[in-house]
Amino acid sequence: MSQAPAEFSPARLRRARVAVGACFFVNAVFYANLVPRLPEVKAELGLSNSSLGAALAMLPLGALLAGLSSAVLMRRFGSARVASYGLIVLGLAVWAVSVVPNWPVLAAALLVAGAMDAIVDVAQNAHGLRVQRLYRRSILNAFHGIWSIGAVAGGLAGSVAAGFGVPLVVHLGVAAVVFGGAALVSYRALLPGSDAADREPEPTPETAPTPGRSARRAAVPVLAALGLLAVCGAVVEDAGASWSALYLRTELAAGAATAGLGFVALQAAMTIGRLTGDRVVDRFGQRRVVEVGGVLIAAGMGLALAVPSVATTLAGFALAGLGVATLVPAVYHAADELPGLAHGSGLTVINWLLRVGFLLSPPVIGVLADATSLRVALLLVVLAGLGALLLGRSLRGRIAET
Repeated sequence: MSQAPAEFSPARLRRARVAVGACFFVNAVFYANLVPRLPEVKAELGLSNSSLGAALAMLPLGALLAGLSSAVLMRRFGSARVASYGLIVLGLAVWAVSVVPNWPVLAAALLVAGAMDAIVDVAQNAHGLRVQRLYRRSILNAFHGIWSIGAVAGGLAGSVAAGFGVPLVVHLGVAAVVFGGAALVSYRALLPGSDAADREPEPTPETAPTPGRSARRAAVPVLAALGLLAVCGAVVEDAGASWSALYLRTELAAGAATAGLGFVALQAAMTIGRLTGDRVVDRFGQRRVVEVGGVLIAAGMGLALAVPSVATTLAGFALAGLGVATLVPAVYHAADELPGLAHGSGLTVINWLLRVGFLLSPPVIGVLADATSLRVALLLVVLAGLGALLLGRSLRGRIAET
């Protein structure tokens, strides 16, 4: 039997909101600390570029292998415990990279890190959505903005540690202790009880308009549409991370410093969009914001590719980052609210499909670029924007209406 929605004081909800933000920050910080020091790992183990690449591929592989277990773990232990304790394990897995003796152990450590990242990602979003339901207004976008800030902070910390020659085992060990401790403290502030306790009671078999099996069947096409929408977001984000620098360097003859600004433009605009997106979503609704975002993505990258120059390309990636900012949080919210699915299942499936998108996007664009040119291949980003415009209708309106 479903429970009635739980009641928490405003102060208790504020503490939970801060704790969820801390989880997002810590989740980003851990691996970002390692990224600037990967050359040292490569040199210490005597790895080739291909060997290092194969080891790093264990991250998405681990995420895909373990990601679908998130719903089961949350139903067994609760999203608060899975997120907090999962972060501690993630920190230990990243620290293990500093003491691995050879490639197989490195690959195993990264496989565990990827698996824990996927599990934590679903759990922290699930708990963030729980807090959002109690707030009855959008707050999820800001959590994703905090994740972006954490990624920048972790990257800077790793760069500073490398610059001062701090031993990798000490650097990552301190990060594991400090941020693992923060995750443990955050657990005490997260909401107690079942994740379903704050949801509205579900209809009983006598009052439900359709049987449970029919509701599950009806949820499948909506979940598929949301999955495609998430993949559109993955294509846009990955284009900035994987291809913007190469496009500016090879197609537009930009200097090395300038070439890196495409990624910066997309990430900065996306972070700003996420930190300010909740108010926009509350005013206009998720559906309209994502549809307008799709227009920004298609128009921005379309202009950049139609009128190729450094200025238009940076503007195009910035518009794409702004357009995609609220897309993934909106899809997570919609999937988590789908009727007919067990708690956490929709969110888990969408997170898994999103990671499939991130895994497939680079090779697809690479193959298209080899067959034509990178400029032509990046038209896939324009198509992703149009896809967001069309698929945005699968989203609901304002948070208070859901």
